[in-house]
Amino acid sequence: MKGSTAKKPYVSTGVKYLSPEWETERHKLGIGGSEAAAIAGLNPYSSAFTVYWDKVGKGEPVEVSEGMRQGTDLEEYVVKRFWEATGKKVRKCEYMLQSAEHPFMIADVDRFVVGENAILECKTSLNRSGYSYEDANNIPAYQLVQCLHYMSVVGAEKAYLATLVFGKDFNIVEINASDYKDDISS
Repeated sequence: MKGSTAKKPYVSTGVKYLSPEWETERHKLGIGGSEAAAIAGLNPYSSAFTVYWDKVGKGEPVEVSEGMRQGTDLEEYVVKRFWEATGKKVRKCEYMLQSAEHPFMIADVDRFVVGENAILECKTSLNRSGYSYEDANNIPAYQLVQCLHYMSVVGAEKAYLATLVFGKDFNIVEINASDYKDDISS
């Protein structure tokens, strides 16, 4: 609709991703995508108890591991490969977002896909578990939950999960919200 002023289903928290205040504010503002996967028992790097402990202010600050650092540093490379493979332009989302309908839900979306109601989530992996990344049924469950959570926060119809498997492969999986309508609305 031309001239439409449709309200976005999310708001910016004003907290810049990975800024010094991000570490403290994300615990106060709500539950993020990887935390949702931990609560569901699907995040191999965290647990429901760890999320709870963080939310009550007793958790330890996250130490950035070498793997986390490389994942962050290589995000631009993953974005470039996504663009080369699809021709789709993206725009960076630098701030933590919060659902307007469910304010306890927050998201650190890597990119929005220009011209689509879609997001791009960038990952790097050693793929020790042998995922094929053929479709949403063949990716780590915690990554699927994270994408579903982010789509719910921002009202996206689709997520692209672009994964660089170090030294072996580059994969793009499309995750359609309509395929998980009941999971997202719950």
